[in-house]
Amino acid sequence: MADAFDVIVVGGGPGGYVSAIRAAQLGLKTAVVERDKLGGICLNWGCIPTKALLRSSEIFHLMHRLGEFGFSADNLTFDIKKIVERSRKVSLQLSNGVAFLMKKDKIAVIAGEASFPAPGRIVVAGKDYTAKNIVLATGARARTMPGLEPDGKLIWTYREAMVPDAFPKSLLVVGSGAIGIEFASFYRTLGAEVTVVEVMDRVLPVEDEEISGLAQKAFVKQGMKIKTATTVEKLQKGADSVTATLRGKDGKTETVTVERVILAVGIVGNVEGLETLGVKIEKTHVVTDQWGATGVAGTWAIGDLVGPPWLAHKAMHEGVIVAERIAGVKGVHPLDTASVPGCTYCWPQVASVGMTEAKAKASGRKVKVGRFPFIGNGKAIALGDADGLVKTVFDAETGELLGAHMIGAEVTELIQGYTVAKTHEATEASLAATIFPHPTLSEMMHEAVLDADKKALHI
Repeated sequence: MADAFDVIVVGGGPGGYVSAIRAAQLGLKTAVVERDKLGGICLNWGCIPTKALLRSSEIFHLMHRLGEFGFSADNLTFDIKKIVERSRKVSLQLSNGVAFLMKKDKIAVIAGEASFPAPGRIVVAGKDYTAKNIVLATGARARTMPGLEPDGKLIWTYREAMVPDAFPKSLLVVGSGAIGIEFASFYRTLGAEVTVVEVMDRVLPVEDEEISGLAQKAFVKQGMKIKTATTVEKLQKGADSVTATLRGKDGKTETVTVERVILAVGIVGNVEGLETLGVKIEKTHVVTDQWGATGVAGTWAIGDLVGPPWLAHKAMHEGVIVAERIAGVKGVHPLDTASVPGCTYCWPQVASVGMTEAKAKASGRKVKVGRFPFIGNGKAIALGDADGLVKTVFDAETGELLGAHMIGAEVTELIQGYTVAKTHEATEASLAATIFPHPTLSEMMHEAVLDADKKALHI
Protein backbone atom coordinates (compact mmCIF):
# COMPACT_ATOMS: atom_id res chain seq x y z
CA MET A 1 0.00 0.00 0.00
CA ALA A 2 1.27 3.44 -0.94
CA ASP A 3 2.38 5.89 1.74
CA ALA A 4 -0.09 8.79 1.79
CA PHE A 5 0.64 12.47 2.45
CA ASP A 6 -1.20 15.76 2.29
CA VAL A 7 1.71 17.32 0.38
CA ILE A 8 4.67 15.85 -1.46
CA VAL A 9 7.26 18.35 -2.65
CA VAL A 10 9.44 17.06 -5.48
CA GLY A 11 12.80 18.78 -5.16
CA GLY A 12 14.66 19.82 -2.01
CA GLY A 13 16.09 23.13 -3.20
CA PRO A 14 15.25 26.51 -1.62
CA GLY A 15 11.75 26.64 -3.06
CA GLY A 16 11.01 23.00 -2.29
CA TYR A 17 12.29 22.73 1.25
CA VAL A 18 10.77 26.08 2.26
CA SER A 19 7.40 25.04 0.81
CA ALA A 20 7.61 21.80 2.76
CA ILE A 21 8.45 23.61 6.00
CA ARG A 22 5.53 26.01 5.61
CA ALA A 23 3.17 23.14 4.78
CA ALA A 24 4.30 21.25 7.88
CA GLN A 25 3.90 24.36 10.03
CA LEU A 26 0.30 24.52 8.83
CA GLY A 27 -0.37 20.99 10.04
CA LEU A 28 -0.09 19.14 6.73
CA LYS A 29 1.57 15.73 6.54
CA THR A 30 4.47 16.52 4.24
CA ALA A 31 7.28 14.78 2.37
CA VAL A 32 10.18 15.99 0.23
CA VAL A 33 11.69 13.97 -2.60
CA GLU A 34 15.35 14.73 -3.37
CA ARG A 35 17.57 12.80 -5.78
CA ASP A 36 20.83 14.40 -4.68
CA LYS A 37 21.53 16.68 -1.69
CA LEU A 38 19.04 18.76 0.27
CA GLY A 39 19.41 22.42 -0.54
CA GLY A 40 19.43 21.87 -4.28
CA ILE A 41 21.62 23.80 -6.68
CA CYS A 42 21.52 26.94 -4.54
CA LEU A 43 23.08 25.52 -1.41
CA ASN A 44 25.30 22.95 -3.09
CA TRP A 45 26.35 24.39 -6.45
CA GLY A 46 25.04 27.93 -6.72
CA CYS A 47 24.22 30.84 -4.44
CA ILE A 48 26.06 29.74 -1.31
CA PRO A 49 29.34 28.19 -2.51
CA THR A 50 29.89 30.97 -5.04
CA LYS A 51 29.55 33.55 -2.26
CA ALA A 52 32.15 31.65 -0.26
CA LEU A 53 34.49 31.74 -3.27
CA LEU A 54 33.84 35.44 -3.82
CA ARG A 55 34.55 36.15 -0.16
CA SER A 56 37.99 34.60 -0.60
CA SER A 57 38.69 36.70 -3.69
CA GLU A 58 37.46 39.82 -1.87
CA ILE A 59 39.93 39.16 0.94
CA PHE A 60 42.73 38.67 -1.60
CA HIS A 61 41.79 41.99 -3.20
CA LEU A 62 41.84 43.77 0.16
CA MET A 63 45.20 42.23 1.01
CA HIS A 64 46.66 44.01 -2.00
CA ARG A 65 45.37 47.31 -0.62
CA LEU A 66 46.93 46.95 2.81
CA GLY A 67 49.14 50.00 2.31
CA GLU A 68 46.06 52.25 2.06
CA PHE A 69 45.07 51.22 5.58
CA GLY A 70 48.48 51.41 7.22
CA PHE A 71 49.56 47.79 6.93
CA SER A 72 52.17 45.91 4.96
CA ALA A 73 52.75 42.30 4.00
CA ASP A 74 54.96 40.45 1.55
CA ASN A 75 54.55 37.40 -0.67
CA LEU A 76 50.76 37.43 -0.82
CA THR A 77 49.60 34.12 -2.25
CA PHE A 78 46.53 31.90 -2.26
CA ASP A 79 45.84 28.17 -2.34
CA ILE A 80 42.99 27.42 -4.74
CA LYS A 81 42.44 23.97 -3.23
CA LYS A 82 41.93 25.46 0.23
CA ILE A 83 39.63 28.14 -1.18
CA VAL A 84 37.52 25.46 -2.86
CA GLU A 85 37.62 23.29 0.27
CA ARG A 86 36.23 26.11 2.40
CA SER A 87 33.47 26.72 -0.14
CA ARG A 88 32.47 23.06 -0.07
CA LYS A 89 32.45 23.01 3.74
CA VAL A 90 30.11 26.01 3.79
CA SER A 91 27.75 24.20 1.42
CA LEU A 92 27.85 21.00 3.44
CA GLN A 93 27.09 22.86 6.66
CA LEU A 94 24.00 24.46 5.15
CA SER A 95 22.81 21.28 3.46
CA ASN A 96 23.08 19.50 6.81
CA GLY A 97 21.14 22.41 8.30
CA VAL A 98 18.27 21.75 5.89
CA ALA A 99 18.27 18.08 6.91
CA PHE A 100 17.97 19.20 10.55
CA LEU A 101 14.99 21.40 9.63
CA MET A 102 13.29 18.45 7.93
CA LYS A 103 13.60 16.40 11.13
CA LYS A 104 12.54 19.32 13.31
CA ASP A 105 9.34 19.83 11.32
CA LYS A 106 8.69 16.07 10.97
CA ILE A 107 8.94 16.16 7.19
CA ALA A 108 9.64 12.81 5.53
CA VAL A 109 12.66 12.89 3.21
CA ILE A 110 12.42 10.43 0.33
CA ALA A 111 15.77 9.86 -1.39
CA GLY A 112 15.68 9.19 -5.11
CA GLU A 113 14.24 10.38 -8.39
CA ALA A 114 10.48 10.61 -8.75
CA SER A 115 8.40 9.42 -11.66
CA PHE A 116 4.81 10.50 -12.16
CA PRO A 117 2.44 7.75 -13.31
CA ALA A 118 -0.61 9.90 -12.55
CA PRO A 119 -1.63 13.13 -10.80
CA GLY A 120 -1.46 12.71 -7.05
CA ARG A 121 0.89 9.75 -7.28
CA ILE A 122 4.64 9.37 -7.54
CA VAL A 123 7.04 6.44 -7.59
CA VAL A 124 10.53 6.61 -6.08
CA ALA A 125 12.87 3.61 -6.15
CA GLY A 126 9.97 1.34 -6.99
CA LYS A 127 7.80 2.48 -4.08
CA ASP A 128 4.45 4.24 -4.47
CA TYR A 129 3.49 7.45 -2.68
CA THR A 130 0.26 9.40 -2.90
CA ALA A 131 -0.63 12.95 -1.96
CA LYS A 132 -3.60 15.27 -2.22
CA ASN A 133 -1.17 17.88 -3.46
CA ILE A 134 2.13 17.56 -5.30
CA VAL A 135 4.42 20.58 -5.52
CA LEU A 136 6.89 20.39 -8.39
CA ALA A 137 10.17 22.10 -7.48
CA THR A 138 12.57 20.24 -9.74
CA GLY A 139 14.60 23.33 -10.59
CA ALA A 140 16.76 23.89 -13.62
CA ARG A 141 20.20 23.18 -15.05
CA ALA A 142 22.78 24.95 -17.20
CA ARG A 143 21.74 25.60 -20.77
CA THR A 144 23.99 24.31 -23.53
CA MET A 145 24.24 25.40 -27.15
CA PRO A 146 25.10 23.40 -30.28
CA GLY A 147 28.85 23.43 -30.83
CA LEU A 148 29.47 24.79 -27.33
CA GLU A 149 28.83 21.67 -25.30
CA PRO A 150 30.69 21.43 -21.97
CA ASP A 151 33.07 18.51 -21.47
CA GLY A 152 33.84 19.06 -17.77
CA LYS A 153 37.57 19.43 -18.47
CA LEU A 154 38.30 22.29 -20.84
CA ILE A 155 34.79 23.67 -21.26
CA TRP A 156 33.04 24.18 -17.94
CA THR A 157 29.59 24.87 -16.58
CA TYR A 158 29.20 26.51 -13.18
CA ARG A 159 29.82 23.15 -11.50
CA GLU A 160 33.35 22.69 -12.80
CA ALA A 161 34.09 26.40 -12.40
CA MET A 162 33.31 26.05 -8.70
CA VAL A 163 35.75 23.22 -8.01
CA PRO A 164 38.82 23.66 -10.26
CA ASP A 165 41.66 21.18 -9.76
CA ALA A 166 44.13 23.95 -10.55
CA PHE A 167 43.87 27.68 -11.07
CA PRO A 168 43.59 28.55 -14.78
CA LYS A 169 45.79 31.37 -16.02
CA SER A 170 43.26 32.41 -18.67
CA LEU A 171 39.51 32.07 -19.09
CA LEU A 172 36.79 32.85 -21.59
CA VAL A 173 33.41 33.43 -19.95
CA VAL A 174 30.48 33.08 -22.35
CA GLY A 175 27.56 35.12 -21.01
CA SER A 176 27.57 38.18 -18.77
CA GLY A 177 24.52 37.58 -16.62
CA ALA A 178 24.90 37.17 -12.87
CA ILE A 179 26.48 33.70 -13.06
CA GLY A 180 29.01 34.59 -15.75
CA ILE A 181 30.02 37.89 -14.17
CA GLU A 182 30.41 36.43 -10.69
CA PHE A 183 32.81 33.78 -11.98
CA ALA A 184 34.61 36.36 -14.12
CA SER A 185 35.00 38.55 -11.04
CA PHE A 186 36.25 35.68 -8.86
CA TYR A 187 38.89 34.48 -11.29
CA ARG A 188 40.01 37.94 -12.40
CA THR A 189 40.43 39.14 -8.80
CA LEU A 190 42.71 36.17 -8.13
CA GLY A 191 44.80 37.04 -11.18
CA ALA A 192 43.48 35.11 -14.18
CA GLU A 193 43.30 36.76 -17.59
CA VAL A 194 39.55 36.91 -18.22
CA THR A 195 37.63 37.62 -21.42
CA VAL A 196 33.85 37.99 -21.23
CA VAL A 197 31.72 37.51 -24.34
CA GLU A 198 28.12 38.78 -24.38
CA VAL A 199 25.70 38.52 -27.30
CA MET A 200 23.77 41.59 -26.10
CA ASP A 201 25.16 45.12 -26.45
CA ARG A 202 26.10 45.44 -22.76
CA VAL A 203 27.08 43.35 -19.76
CA LEU A 204 24.48 42.50 -17.11
CA PRO A 205 21.81 43.19 -19.75
CA VAL A 206 18.82 42.85 -17.39
CA GLU A 207 20.12 45.73 -15.25
CA ASP A 208 19.51 49.43 -15.74
CA GLU A 209 21.59 50.63 -18.69
CA GLU A 210 23.41 53.25 -16.64
CA ILE A 211 24.40 50.68 -14.01
CA SER A 212 25.53 48.23 -16.71
CA GLY A 213 27.74 50.92 -18.18
CA LEU A 214 29.36 51.67 -14.83
CA ALA A 215 29.87 47.96 -14.19
CA GLN A 216 31.56 47.47 -17.54
CA LYS A 217 33.92 50.38 -16.88
CA ALA A 218 34.82 48.88 -13.51
CA PHE A 219 35.45 45.44 -15.01
CA VAL A 220 37.65 46.86 -17.77
CA LYS A 221 39.60 48.89 -15.20
CA GLN A 222 40.24 45.63 -13.33
CA GLY A 223 41.75 44.17 -16.48
CA MET A 224 38.86 42.14 -17.88
CA LYS A 225 38.43 42.08 -21.62
CA ILE A 226 34.77 42.69 -22.43
CA LYS A 227 33.38 41.84 -25.87
CA THR A 228 29.71 42.80 -26.21
CA ALA A 229 27.45 42.25 -29.24
CA THR A 230 29.65 39.23 -29.91
CA THR A 231 28.90 35.56 -30.46
CA VAL A 232 31.03 32.46 -30.04
CA GLU A 233 30.96 30.61 -33.34
CA LYS A 234 33.24 27.72 -32.53
CA LEU A 235 35.32 26.19 -29.75
CA GLN A 236 38.37 24.23 -30.85
CA LYS A 237 39.82 22.08 -28.08
CA GLY A 238 43.55 21.50 -27.76
CA ALA A 239 45.53 19.35 -25.35
CA ASP A 240 45.15 21.83 -22.47
CA SER A 241 43.56 24.88 -24.08
CA VAL A 242 40.58 26.05 -26.10
CA THR A 243 40.60 28.36 -29.10
CA ALA A 244 37.35 30.28 -29.54
CA THR A 245 36.23 31.90 -32.77
CA LEU A 246 34.32 35.09 -32.00
CA ARG A 247 32.17 37.13 -34.36
CA GLY A 248 31.39 40.77 -33.63
CA LYS A 249 28.37 42.76 -34.76
CA ASP A 250 30.43 44.11 -37.66
CA GLY A 251 30.75 40.56 -38.98
CA LYS A 252 34.48 40.35 -38.37
CA THR A 253 35.90 37.30 -36.62
CA GLU A 254 38.80 36.84 -34.25
CA THR A 255 40.23 33.97 -32.27
CA VAL A 256 41.03 33.84 -28.56
CA THR A 257 42.99 31.00 -26.96
CA VAL A 258 42.48 30.32 -23.26
CA GLU A 259 43.08 27.51 -20.80
CA ARG A 260 39.41 27.11 -19.88
CA VAL A 261 35.96 28.25 -21.03
CA ILE A 262 33.03 28.85 -18.67
CA LEU A 263 29.58 28.61 -20.25
CA ALA A 264 26.98 30.82 -18.57
CA VAL A 265 24.31 31.19 -21.25
CA GLY A 266 21.21 30.64 -19.16
CA ILE A 267 19.31 27.70 -17.72
CA VAL A 268 16.60 25.25 -18.78
CA GLY A 269 13.92 23.77 -16.55
CA ASN A 270 14.09 20.15 -15.40
CA VAL A 271 10.80 19.18 -17.01
CA GLU A 272 11.70 15.66 -18.12
CA GLY A 273 9.09 13.16 -16.96
CA LEU A 274 6.52 15.78 -16.02
CA GLU A 275 4.59 15.38 -19.28
CA THR A 276 2.67 12.42 -17.83
CA LEU A 277 1.02 14.76 -15.32
CA GLY A 278 -0.67 16.73 -18.07
CA VAL A 279 0.92 20.04 -17.06
CA LYS A 280 1.58 22.63 -19.75
CA ILE A 281 5.23 23.09 -20.66
CA GLU A 282 6.55 26.02 -22.68
CA LYS A 283 10.22 26.70 -23.45
CA THR A 284 11.35 24.11 -20.88
CA HIS A 285 9.28 25.64 -18.08
CA VAL A 286 6.00 24.57 -16.48
CA VAL A 287 3.19 27.09 -16.95
CA THR A 288 1.31 28.16 -13.81
CA ASP A 289 -1.11 30.83 -12.73
CA GLN A 290 -0.22 33.55 -10.21
CA TRP A 291 -0.72 31.07 -7.35
CA GLY A 292 1.56 28.33 -8.69
CA ALA A 293 -1.35 26.17 -9.85
CA THR A 294 -0.68 24.20 -13.05
CA GLY A 295 -4.28 23.65 -14.10
CA VAL A 296 -4.03 19.97 -13.12
CA ALA A 297 -5.94 19.42 -9.88
CA GLY A 298 -3.63 19.11 -6.89
CA THR A 299 -0.49 19.79 -8.93
CA TRP A 300 1.57 22.92 -8.31
CA ALA A 301 4.92 24.23 -9.54
CA ILE A 302 7.41 26.75 -8.19
CA GLY A 303 10.92 28.15 -8.56
CA ASP A 304 13.27 27.92 -11.52
CA LEU A 305 10.98 25.27 -13.01
CA VAL A 306 8.34 27.91 -13.76
CA GLY A 307 10.71 30.47 -15.29
CA PRO A 308 12.25 33.85 -14.57
CA PRO A 309 13.35 35.47 -12.47
CA TRP A 310 15.55 32.46 -11.68
CA LEU A 311 16.28 33.42 -8.09
CA ALA A 312 16.29 31.38 -4.88
CA HIS A 313 14.39 34.01 -2.89
CA LYS A 314 11.68 34.13 -5.54
CA ALA A 315 11.37 30.33 -5.32
CA MET A 316 11.13 30.47 -1.52
CA HIS A 317 8.38 33.05 -1.67
CA GLU A 318 6.46 30.98 -4.23
CA GLY A 319 6.88 27.93 -2.00
CA VAL A 320 5.23 29.72 0.91
CA ILE A 321 2.39 31.01 -1.29
CA VAL A 322 1.64 27.51 -2.59
CA ALA A 323 1.76 25.91 0.87
CA GLU A 324 -0.61 28.53 2.25
CA ARG A 325 -3.00 28.17 -0.69
CA ILE A 326 -3.06 24.41 -0.18
CA ALA A 327 -3.79 24.88 3.53
CA GLY A 328 -6.53 27.43 2.83
CA VAL A 329 -4.83 30.34 4.57
CA LYS A 330 -6.82 33.53 4.00
CA GLY A 331 -5.32 36.78 2.79
CA VAL A 332 -2.47 35.22 0.80
CA HIS A 333 -1.10 37.53 -1.90
CA PRO A 334 0.35 36.30 -5.19
CA LEU A 335 3.99 36.98 -6.03
CA ASP A 336 4.66 40.54 -7.17
CA THR A 337 7.56 40.12 -9.58
CA ALA A 338 8.10 43.90 -9.57
CA SER A 339 9.20 43.61 -5.95
CA VAL A 340 11.67 40.77 -6.42
CA PRO A 341 15.19 42.14 -5.93
CA GLY A 342 18.11 40.96 -8.02
CA CYS A 343 21.72 40.81 -6.80
CA THR A 344 25.04 40.14 -8.51
CA TYR A 345 27.91 39.54 -6.10
CA CYS A 346 30.75 40.61 -8.35
CA TRP A 347 33.16 43.39 -7.47
CA PRO A 348 31.69 45.99 -7.42
CA GLN A 349 28.35 44.50 -6.38
CA VAL A 350 25.19 45.23 -8.37
CA ALA A 351 21.62 45.16 -7.02
CA SER A 352 18.22 46.30 -8.21
CA VAL A 353 14.48 46.06 -7.74
CA GLY A 354 11.63 47.14 -9.99
CA MET A 355 11.71 48.94 -13.33
CA THR A 356 14.80 50.26 -15.06
CA GLU A 357 14.67 53.88 -16.15
CA ALA A 358 14.14 52.79 -19.76
CA LYS A 359 11.26 50.45 -18.91
CA ALA A 360 9.62 53.08 -16.71
CA LYS A 361 9.71 55.57 -19.57
CA ALA A 362 8.51 52.95 -22.05
CA SER A 363 5.48 52.29 -19.82
CA GLY A 364 4.22 55.77 -20.67
CA ARG A 365 4.78 57.26 -17.25
CA LYS A 366 6.30 60.62 -16.56
CA VAL A 367 9.46 59.72 -14.68
CA LYS A 368 11.72 61.37 -12.14
CA VAL A 369 15.21 60.00 -11.51
CA GLY A 370 17.45 60.55 -8.50
CA ARG A 371 21.14 59.66 -8.26
CA PHE A 372 23.76 59.74 -5.55
CA PRO A 373 27.43 58.75 -6.00
CA PHE A 374 29.40 56.81 -3.39
CA ILE A 375 32.06 59.52 -3.42
CA GLY A 376 29.60 61.80 -1.60
CA ASN A 377 29.18 59.38 1.30
CA GLY A 378 31.42 59.57 4.38
CA LYS A 379 31.12 55.88 5.29
CA ALA A 380 32.06 54.79 1.75
CA ILE A 381 35.14 57.00 1.83
CA ALA A 382 36.11 55.69 5.29
CA LEU A 383 35.75 52.12 4.04
CA GLY A 384 37.92 52.88 1.04
CA ASP A 385 35.09 51.94 -1.35
CA ALA A 386 34.02 55.26 -2.81
CA ASP A 387 33.20 54.04 -6.34
CA GLY A 388 29.53 53.44 -7.03
CA LEU A 389 26.08 54.89 -7.56
CA VAL A 390 22.58 54.66 -6.09
CA LYS A 391 19.76 55.44 -8.52
CA THR A 392 16.02 55.79 -7.93
CA VAL A 393 13.18 55.92 -10.44
CA PHE A 394 9.84 57.50 -9.44
CA ASP A 395 6.50 58.17 -11.08
CA ALA A 396 6.57 61.97 -11.30
CA GLU A 397 2.81 62.29 -10.86
CA THR A 398 2.08 59.82 -8.03
CA GLY A 399 5.46 59.62 -6.32
CA GLU A 400 5.44 55.81 -6.60
CA LEU A 401 8.84 54.17 -6.37
CA LEU A 402 9.11 52.34 -9.69
CA GLY A 403 12.65 51.04 -9.38
CA ALA A 404 15.99 51.33 -7.62
CA HIS A 405 19.39 50.41 -8.98
CA MET A 406 22.80 50.30 -7.29
CA ILE A 407 26.42 49.51 -7.94
CA GLY A 408 29.13 49.55 -5.27
CA ALA A 409 30.14 48.11 -1.92
CA GLU A 410 27.48 46.11 -0.05
CA VAL A 411 24.61 47.14 -2.31
CA THR A 412 23.29 43.57 -2.19
CA GLU A 413 22.53 44.25 1.48
CA LEU A 414 21.21 47.77 0.89
CA ILE A 415 18.68 46.91 -1.81
CA GLN A 416 16.27 45.36 0.69
CA GLY A 417 15.45 48.84 1.98
CA TYR A 418 13.99 49.77 -1.37
CA THR A 419 12.31 46.36 -1.68
CA VAL A 420 10.48 46.94 1.62
CA ALA A 421 9.56 50.42 0.40
CA LYS A 422 8.06 49.00 -2.80
CA THR A 423 6.19 46.26 -0.96
CA HIS A 424 4.61 48.80 1.37
CA GLU A 425 3.95 51.25 -1.46
CA ALA A 426 6.12 53.98 0.02
CA THR A 427 6.23 57.19 -1.98
CA GLU A 428 8.99 59.61 -2.77
CA ALA A 429 7.61 61.93 -0.07
CA SER A 430 7.50 59.26 2.65
CA LEU A 431 11.00 58.05 1.82
CA ALA A 432 12.30 61.60 1.83
CA ALA A 433 10.80 62.06 5.32
CA THR A 434 12.48 58.90 6.63
CA ILE A 435 15.46 59.31 8.97
CA PHE A 436 18.55 57.31 7.96
CA PRO A 437 21.40 56.71 10.42
CA HIS A 438 24.74 58.46 10.02
CA PRO A 439 27.39 57.50 9.10
CA THR A 440 26.12 54.61 6.96
CA LEU A 441 26.08 53.55 3.35
CA SER A 442 22.27 53.56 3.60
CA GLU A 443 22.31 57.36 3.70
CA MET A 444 22.97 57.23 -0.04
CA MET A 445 19.55 55.66 -0.48
CA HIS A 446 18.00 58.71 1.17
CA GLU A 447 20.10 61.11 -0.89
CA ALA A 448 19.12 59.36 -4.13
CA VAL A 449 15.46 59.88 -3.19
CA LEU A 450 16.06 63.54 -2.39
CA ASP A 451 17.93 64.01 -5.67
CA ALA A 452 14.83 63.08 -7.65
CA ASP A 453 13.56 66.53 -6.61
CA LYS A 454 17.04 68.10 -6.77
CA LYS A 455 17.16 68.27 -2.96
CA ALA A 456 20.19 66.07 -2.33
CA LEU A 457 22.27 67.49 0.50
CA HIS A 458 25.76 66.16 -0.13
CA ILE A 459 26.35 66.63 -3.85
